[in-house]
Formats: sequence, structure tokens, C-alpha cells
Amino acid sequence: MALKYRFNLKDIKLEDFKVYLLALFKAFIPKKKIKNIDELKEFIQKKSAWVSQVTLYGYLKTRMGTRYVLHFDNEALLESINKAKWNIYSVALQDLTFFAFSYLNAFFNYQEVDNAKKIYEGILDDEISNGMPLDVIEKGKKNFEERLQKINWKTHFKSLPFNDSALSLYDWAPIAEELKVLDRKIVLNSMILKWDNIKEEFIKLIKF
Repeated sequence: MALKYRFNLKDIKLEDFKVYLLALFKAFIPKKKIKNIDELKEFIQKKSAWVSQVTLYGYLKTRMGTRYVLHFDNEALLESINKAKWNIYSVALQDLTFFAFSYLNAFFNYQEVDNAKKIYEGILDDEISNGMPLDVIEKGKKNFEERLQKINWKTHFKSLPFNDSALSLYDWAPIAEELKVLDRKIVLNSMILKWDNIKEEFIKLIKF
């Protein structure tokens, strides 16, 4: 588990906050229809990264207050934030992958659900070059397989499909436990609301 900090003196470094701002900006870029499996993979990767970044950095920014654009030199804190980022992202990818294939199966009778695992593992493998830790990748693949064995493709999309990533945000955000307890409902809802927007976007992009 990541180290915990209060964030009352220090702040996230400017480079990381630029990533957060870029993620917010990308949300307003015009969208194109999803026409094939490669475009579905791209959608899952980009939207999972967006939700992970916006919710994590947004939560940190809220707890830090007006000092969010300052630099700091706490290497342990930086490591904790980076670890949280990758772990939340790995679960977000799972949630969106399972939701997308469940929705396609239920409403379009899409039967090639084996592609779900190929997409998820392919995205993780692609992220190695971006610095995603190998232990997070290994854990993610194992967890994906465990969830895969239990999934009901016909009903999963409407059965709290993004609950795991919301809980992951709460668990991994490097905030002092006594503060996180107070924030629990707000933190979980913040990610669920972001996913609601992604669900609506996905449904629109697969309709012709």
C-alpha cells in the first residue's frame, strides 16, 4: 500500500499537474465513432487514463488547496503518487473493458468476448515503455483473470461495473487515513460520476 501524507505543507509538482490539466482538456476534443476492435482498445486506454488522472489529481488538488502549482522535493511522496496512479489505472482499465464488452454482448449479441482479455493485456504491455511497473502489470493481469472467471456478460454492465476502480481510487490515494475516512463518499462518487459520462459517450460512439 502507498505511503500516506496529509498534504498540508507540500504539493504535487508542476509536471504532474500539467498531466492533470491536459487530461481535462482532452475531454472536450471531438469524438469519432468506434468502428473496430483497435478503436475500442484506443477508447478504453484513453478514457481509463483520463478518469484515473482527473480523479486522483483532482482529489489531491482539493486536499492541498491553493498550493497545487508549487514544486516540492519529497521523493517518497512522488513515489507514492506514481504508485497510486498506476494501480488505479490498472483497475480502471479492467472496469471499462468489462463494461464495454458486457454492453456489446447484451445489446449487440457480440460473442467475441475473448477479445476483452487481449485488449486489457495488450494495453498493459504497451504501457511498459511508459514506465508502468511490472509488478502492477502482473497483479493487474491476475486480477483481471479472476474477475473474468466470474463475469456474467449479459448483466455486468448494469451491476455496479465501475465500483472496483472507485474503491481503488479511495484505497490508493496517498492521503492520511483519518482524512480519507471523511472523504469516502465524495471520493467514490467523484469517480462514478466521471464514469457515467464515459458510459454515455461509449453508447453514442457505437451507434450508427
